[in-house]
Amino acid sequence: QVHLVDSGGGLVQAGDSLRLSCVASGGGTVYTSVMGWFRQAPGKQRDFVAAITWNGGITHYADSLKGRVTISSDNAKNTLYLEMSSMKPEDTAVYYCAADLRWGKLPSHNDYTYWGQGTQVTVSS
Repeated sequence: QVHLVDSGGGLVQAGDSLRLSCVASGGGTVYTSVMGWFRQAPGKQRDFVAAITWNGGITHYADSLKGRVTISSDNAKNTLYLEMSSMKPEDTAVYYCAADLRWGKLPSHNDYTYWGQGTQVTVSS
């Protein structure tokens, strides 16, 4: 099992930067293959933001967000990060971290096994 706790959301102004964190715990963490970030705006589906393979650190980004977001991890601390810059009102959403233990799982697909509780990010204009 993997338990995820994401944090770092809040109210920011357009143009600001923000860093989200996600701490993983549980016996399954040693088998983690990939972790990712998704976001869901009100009334919309949950969309892929970024992902990183836990061994090797290969990153994947949503095309629309490349250049504004950076995903990283501190494996020793079982912590995942998402840094966002030049934020826009349309970035307003609940952001969720996710983890999976399956090797070969497509990083951008939202069929992750484990999910955090979500952290609200609101960008004011």
